[in-house]
Amino acid sequence: MKRLLTTALLTSAMALPASASELRQMALDYFEPLPSTIPQMPDNRVTPEKIELGKALFFDPRLSASGVFSCYSCHNLTTGGDDNMSTSVGHGWQKGPRNSPTVFNAVLNIAQFWDGRAEDLKAQAKGPIQAGVEMANTPENVVATLNSMQQYRDWFANAFPEDADAVSFDNMARAIEAFEATLLTPAPFDAFLNGDDLALSDEQKEGLTLFVDKGCVSCHNGVNLGGNGYYPFGLIEKPGADILPPDDKGRYAVTDTAADQYVFRASPLRNVGVTAPYFHSGNVWDLKVAVQVMGTAQLGEEVSDEEADKIVAFLHSLTGTVPTITLPVLPAETATTPRPTAEVMPN
Repeated sequence: MKRLLTTALLTSAMALPASASELRQMALDYFEPLPSTIPQMPDNRVTPEKIELGKALFFDPRLSASGVFSCYSCHNLTTGGDDNMSTSVGHGWQKGPRNSPTVFNAVLNIAQFWDGRAEDLKAQAKGPIQAGVEMANTPENVVATLNSMQQYRDWFANAFPEDADAVSFDNMARAIEAFEATLLTPAPFDAFLNGDDLALSDEQKEGLTLFVDKGCVSCHNGVNLGGNGYYPFGLIEKPGADILPPDDKGRYAVTDTAADQYVFRASPLRNVGVTAPYFHSGNVWDLKVAVQVMGTAQLGEEVSDEEADKIVAFLHSLTGTVPTITLPVLPAETATTPRPTAEVMPN
């Protein structure tokens, strides 16, 4: 906490850079460009076979008990990698408790979910499939579903040749992680960090300077401009209950530590311009308003309309190019494929 406040105070005293190269050097003290290659996980080597299998699984609604919801349902790759809803809708048309984060560049986050309860994308992939409010399935039923289709058995055998029994819930998660590791979106800001002076407009450069000068970088730094640390929401002044619902205590539910009440993972800001609504409650639809809420709640200062406009302009430089993805042709179900169910799990 002390380091966060100290950083904010130090950055607020910085002078405006006189040139693009000086601004870039200042930015590189806080940020880094996206990697140019697919990140490799130490315990899950990414291979073409895993990527293709993971892509099929990502799009397959039969991983859900109802046969309606897939990973893609809440992480739409055509609309920013999220679902553009305040909170997601899942099994039995239940409304989920939090806004769906984008899947783009998620492999670079310190952990997954707003509260960081999943250490990586493998763990994250297992959660929604088993959550009663999301896909409401069981590992056993998922494995039975996949085993009922010869094409899936072949794909798993090719992706995990070292496993005698390749079709498993763990391997399903590994394959989805491998596919999601490919979902990197290089943006104009990366081009600027890599040396292109013209990648940002003058207004975006002014917004970047304000972003650093005001202390936004205290929480939103690193390769994803966030996603790499946990901070209390409402550090200086708590926002209203519509933005910070009192019954959602954030990371406290994971750690059972009093200091983690209303602590959340700092939202990664890549593609923030196309992933409204904002905050874990999903109740702010205007990015400019979100910037001003953060100024009051986290920094204790009013961000003027002019300043907010410039910061928003900078944030739009984080909107990246989505990789080309060919939709998979999924295997046809068979007579032994478990039938869909609409039954809602008891709480």
